[in-house]
Amino acid sequence: MKESEFLRFVGSAEQKSEHPLAQAIVEKIRRLQIPLEEPAYFKALPGFGIEARVQQRKVVIGTRRLFDEQGIFYKAAESQIKKWEKDGKTVVLVAVEHRFVGLLAISDTLKENAKKTVSFLRKMRMGVVMVTGDNERTAHSIAKKIGIKHVYAEKLPQEKAYIIQALQRKGKKVLMVGDGINDAPALAMADIGMAIGTGADVAIEASDISIIRQDLLGVVQGITISKKTMRNIKQNLFWALAYNTISIPIAALGFLAPWIAGAAMACSSVSVVLNALRLQKMKL
Repeated sequence: MKESEFLRFVGSAEQKSEHPLAQAIVEKIRRLQIPLEEPAYFKALPGFGIEARVQQRKVVIGTRRLFDEQGIFYKAAESQIKKWEKDGKTVVLVAVEHRFVGLLAISDTLKENAKKTVSFLRKMRMGVVMVTGDNERTAHSIAKKIGIKHVYAEKLPQEKAYIIQALQRKGKKVLMVGDGINDAPALAMADIGMAIGTGADVAIEASDISIIRQDLLGVVQGITISKKTMRNIKQNLFWALAYNTISIPIAALGFLAPWIAGAAMACSSVSVVLNALRLQKMKL
């Protein structure tokens, strides 16, 4: 199979996928000005890959696990797969009509400020864990670059959710950050699900918070805003109760004139509002 024909099959099949890696593949193929066509059939296999029908041929694109399950032989390319994975690349296998026809290697570049985000989270005394569907070699290569020690690799969407549950059973509060279809179950299971705003719609729908930009520092900013907001709420409750706690005994003894009571209530409301407005000047 010629390279152009191979890429046409891949690009046409991947057009319907919402996965970030699939979108990267299609974008690259379009830049090469290779004409694509709408697949007659498409099925996403979360955690594995996709199936599609292009030019009346069945196209399977995905992980080694998917090819093993479907009995598609690819061992002749094993050495190349391991080489790319060792370099931290994500390897995608392609088969047409149940025959292995080629490989794609995708360099999953680190998001901007990823390393800085992990560093900030550690300073905030939070444990950081990577949970990914990528293979062990690629996952550990990326984790090492950004300073994450605990890695769960080659996990299916439901397995990611099980890991969240296991951490919760240990008494931990879990914040899950994700952007893909495969992250949706874990985002829904976590105590707080935080989706990257440019990710898949289903991930955004399953999350509690969406980061509008792709900048991962939004995770740190979201946590900082939440903590300061809760502290502000507690301060407001204190002052609201303080005014009433002081005023009630005085009123019971008959020493509190109505105008003084009204003034105290006004001061209580004003102090609470002014304290809340301080959040507008918060620096992140």
